[in-house]
Amino acid sequence: MGHCAPAAAMPREPVPPVTDVDRAAAFPVLAHAGMVHAPARYTRVTLHRLEGWEDDGQHGAAWDASASTGGDIHRLWLRGGGERAGGRTTASHVELQASRAVARWWDVFAGMRHDIRPGEPRTRAALGVRGLAPYMFEVSATAYLGAGGLSAELEAEYDLRFTNRLVLQPSLELELDARDDQARGTGRGLSTAEAGLRLRYEVTRRFAPYVGVVHERAFGAAARAREAVGGHARETRVVAGVRIWF
Repeated sequence: MGHCAPAAAMPREPVPPVTDVDRAAAFPVLAHAGMVHAPARYTRVTLHRLEGWEDDGQHGAAWDASASTGGDIHRLWLRGGGERAGGRTTASHVELQASRAVARWWDVFAGMRHDIRPGEPRTRAALGVRGLAPYMFEVSATAYLGAGGLSAELEAEYDLRFTNRLVLQPSLELELDARDDQARGTGRGLSTAEAGLRLRYEVTRRFAPYVGVVHERAFGAAARAREAVGGHARETRVVAGVRIWF
C-alpha cells in the first residue's frame, strides 16, 4: 500500500485545432474525370452450345451462338444456330435483331430471320421478348411471320449451381406453327419439343465444357414427316460440348 499511480503526463505539445487545410487534406474533392467507368458501349460474343453426339453409328453436331453490341438500353444482335447429322447440315438459320430494355430484366426485340435449311431458303420478320422470369428462369418467346405463315419459338432454361463452378442447366424449347409445311417437316400446332439437361464445369467464367442428355420429340405432321424419310419421332441422345464467351 502506500504506492500511488503516477498522474497522467500532460502532452509536451497540445494538439492544435483542426483547420480548413486539415479538413481539405482529409476529405479531398473527388475528381470524376479520374475515375474509371464501364464503357457506354460494349460487345459480347457467346457460343452458348457447341456439342456433338453419336447415334446409330452416325455423328451429329449442333451449335447456338450470338453476338451483340450496344449499351444497356439499346443493343444490336446477330444470332445463329443449326445441326448436322450424317455428314450433312439438316438445319441452319441466322437472325439480325435490335433490342430495347423495357424493364429491369426484360427486353423486347424485332428483326429478321433467314432460314437456310431445311427446305428452300426463306426470310421472315421476327418479334419477341426475353428476360429473367421470377425464380431466375431465363425465358424467350419469338414470333415469326413471312413465307410459310406464322410460327413461334418458346425457350426456357435455368442454372442450378452446385458449386461456384459446377452448374446443372435444364432447358426446354418448343416450336409451334400455324400450318403444315411438308418441305420443312413441320406441322400445325406444337411441332417439336426438346428438353435438355446439361452439366457444365466452369474452368473459367468464359470457358465451360459440359456433358448432358437431350430428348427431342416431334408431333403430328412433323412426326409423320420424319418417319416418312426413315427418321424417328422421338430421339434421346447423350451430348458433350463446350460453352464459351468473350
